[in-house]
Amino acid sequence: MSRKLLFLLDGMALAYRAHFAFINSRLKNSEGIPTGPIMGFANTLEKMLAEEEPTHIAVAWDTKAPTFRHEKDEEYKANRPPQPEELKIGIPLIKEMCEKWGIHCIEKDGFEADDIIGTIASGANIDDVDVMLVTPDKDFMQLVHDHIRMMKPDNNNGGFNIIDREGVQDYFGVYPEKVIDVLAIIGDTSDNIPGVPGIGKKGAPKLIKKYGSLEAAIEDAPNIKGKRAREGLTEYADQALHAKDMVTIKTDVPEVQDWEELAWEGADKKELGLFFKRMEFRTLTKKYLGEEGPVAEKEGDQTDLFGSFKEEAPKQELDTNKVEYKLVNTIEDLEKVIKILNNQDPLCFDTETDSPDPVKAKLVGISLSTTPGVAYYIPVNVDGGLDQNKVLELMKPLFSDEDRILVAHNYKFDHMMLTKAGLDIRAKAFDTMIAAYLIDSSQKLKMDELAVNYLNYRPVPIEELIGKGKNQKSMADLEPKEIFQYACEDADITLRLYEIFIEKLKEDELEEIAWKVDFPLIEVLSDMEYKGIRLDVEMLEEFSIELDKDLTELEKQIYDKAGEEFNINSPKQLGEILFEKMGLPAGKKTKTGQYSTSESVLSDMAPKYEMPQLILDYRQLSKLKSTYVDALPALIDEYSGRIHTEFNQNVAATGRLSSSNPNLQNIPIRTKRGREIRKAFIAEDGYKIMSADYSQVELRVIAHISEDEGMSEAFRKDEDIHSRTAKEIFDLDSIEEVTSDHRRKAKEVNFGIPYGVSAYGLASRLGIENNEGKEMIDQYFERFPGILDYIKETKDYAREHGFVKTLHGRRRYIPEINSGNWNRRGFAERTAINMPIQGTAADIIKLAMINIHHWLIDEKKKSRMLIQVHDELVFEIHESELDEVPDRIVSMMEHAYKLNVPLKVEAGIGENWLEAH
Repeated sequence: MSRKLLFLLDGMALAYRAHFAFINSRLKNSEGIPTGPIMGFANTLEKMLAEEEPTHIAVAWDTKAPTFRHEKDEEYKANRPPQPEELKIGIPLIKEMCEKWGIHCIEKDGFEADDIIGTIASGANIDDVDVMLVTPDKDFMQLVHDHIRMMKPDNNNGGFNIIDREGVQDYFGVYPEKVIDVLAIIGDTSDNIPGVPGIGKKGAPKLIKKYGSLEAAIEDAPNIKGKRAREGLTEYADQALHAKDMVTIKTDVPEVQDWEELAWEGADKKELGLFFKRMEFRTLTKKYLGEEGPVAEKEGDQTDLFGSFKEEAPKQELDTNKVEYKLVNTIEDLEKVIKILNNQDPLCFDTETDSPDPVKAKLVGISLSTTPGVAYYIPVNVDGGLDQNKVLELMKPLFSDEDRILVAHNYKFDHMMLTKAGLDIRAKAFDTMIAAYLIDSSQKLKMDELAVNYLNYRPVPIEELIGKGKNQKSMADLEPKEIFQYACEDADITLRLYEIFIEKLKEDELEEIAWKVDFPLIEVLSDMEYKGIRLDVEMLEEFSIELDKDLTELEKQIYDKAGEEFNINSPKQLGEILFEKMGLPAGKKTKTGQYSTSESVLSDMAPKYEMPQLILDYRQLSKLKSTYVDALPALIDEYSGRIHTEFNQNVAATGRLSSSNPNLQNIPIRTKRGREIRKAFIAEDGYKIMSADYSQVELRVIAHISEDEGMSEAFRKDEDIHSRTAKEIFDLDSIEEVTSDHRRKAKEVNFGIPYGVSAYGLASRLGIENNEGKEMIDQYFERFPGILDYIKETKDYAREHGFVKTLHGRRRYIPEINSGNWNRRGFAERTAINMPIQGTAADIIKLAMINIHHWLIDEKKKSRMLIQVHDELVFEIHESELDEVPDRIVSMMEHAYKLNVPLKVEAGIGENWLEAH
């Protein structure tokens, strides 16, 4: 299972389903509340949480307010009957139940639950987080992606069907990216969205597979042989395009929570139990009110719905009556403590601060432990505390010994705090959070949860000290005597977890990835986060003004063309202007009473007519301005004047780094105007920005792991790999004969086949017949037989061991690899094939980062590493070092790990990120 598992539930759809499941039971409690929908929803949640163990979860709801779809189409959902009275009463109670379960409920006026879920899921997918969409609504299949699956209720057996990309293809006949085209033709009677009469569920996918899109099918409608399809697409073209616009789920709803904010910490058992008692659900009441006590015992081995490979974690009983926690509030006592600890290894430490933001935070205290059950707390910067400089001066020997192991939970935060305070840390890092992630990336990684799982002990929650919500205090507001027990316990528990994890890393052969890659990387990321990157605010302000002027000019041109002023953002008003007043083609009024002004409709007209292009330009600039140009300056840290992102090591199951707060890995690059954003990321005076990007690193890893001689030879000769593949699979005499179309198809093959794409899937991507797709795959494996061997051997290994691993030993457990459900098994096989490739590529760039970081420090260079974005590293290079440092960085990246093919890095230098990229 993956490290993070995000469940997003379609609240209204599931509530209706629960209502109809219990409609004949007429369940009511003694208050007269109809409890059927609540019971059905509760049963679904109870089973799901127990079997699937999500780390993050939310339920999205529709509101009563009209949405943007209603503004586009007055007939939208007009045929829906009024909400049943049972649901009017039940839905608020279901939301209350979710909150007591610790589950976030999200809703936003103007948008549907579909759009909220689409926005959160898309953001999580970018971060390689596994997402499960729980809904009976087939429209959600358009969101299915590499990391997004759908859990659809099965009407036959009462369970759920798990749908991935191949599952979508089985259901619709097309892959997810083409679902909206099929839906547009079929229409949606439940939402009162008519499609194209005469073309049904079988005909629509055939058309889309042949033409690639609804727009292309409409364009060639006169040449379609089938009478129904030909006449339908001709007569109802506008209706279909409108339907496509209506069924498209938004993935950019503003001001919606990020997936990381949806962590599930478990239910408030008492409150939830009391809720079930009020509803008179006896079984659930007994479960949640009948298991009182600090920790309920676990029952045997942990297994999930699909047969997980996780074993029961080792247990170490913690006797809190035998601990010795001490508050150190004099320099004399601190000197004694340091003498005691100085020759002991490992040393566990933890910091208390006045803020969770390490860039802004100040130290409040430090706790230390080298022996289980014994810990010390040294307060600083508070009343009753010691002088920080004196404390850190005395502590130097503890942290400067390069042979000592320093243990912390979320080591990066503590390292940044002490380094910022002036302490030179030289000891080896051991992070219990990262260790737990390496051992079992599916488990929750907070120290409190690990203590329950491995020590059978629940630590004191921080909320007992500082409270919650608006009245929450800072640690700096408390006296040292109120903190020290809590702080000492943190260090003590972390040390006990270390003793378990260090043995577990040995048992699971994870020592290499831990000690050579992930632990050394912590210091590198800490340094990068603290440095941040400079933003050219003036450039963005000028760009914003420039965009304002452009938008104003576009408005004027649009109004001049229209002959009047109107709301450009109103599809209804725009449609009337374009197709009624201006009489542009393809504007016949549909049965909905409104014209489609979607991007595809406007794009089709733009080459011939000026007005549609003006509207497209206006929309693009408006989004660019609000989402990036005006938003980025607000993220600059007031203390440093730079943007400080957070790099996450324990999110992606493959080991790839992710970025958050803000996410710098998603800065736009595709459009010319979008690329201008990178121009705002600049170097300090006296420096230049350098970008260094690995070229086709994953394909090079495939060549190495598979030991395929044909692919390896192409990389050794520095040939264009896609052209070489085209030459082979199309049986050409030389690379010079490869056309752009050959290369395009070969590129899809190169990136698709090693990740398990089927003949049907390849044919769909390329818009070719299935037999041609099969021939290309057969030719590929004939010319590159090592790839086929790798795929087969990897599947076999996963079936035998329950996991796969990178070249450095990083594991990913594949619990569904032996599933009886071919759909789940197919997804598991594709995951197994992908992980060693993507994970090894991620490990390679981490090794390069570690080597470069230490070289820059050891050589006392002024240049610094700032950002990691997928396969790219961004640096600030001091102008005095331009002759040496860039070449050395490229060399170190290309020699970070020895493959049987050369690693290649493309680098550039400029005043800003755009110039350098």
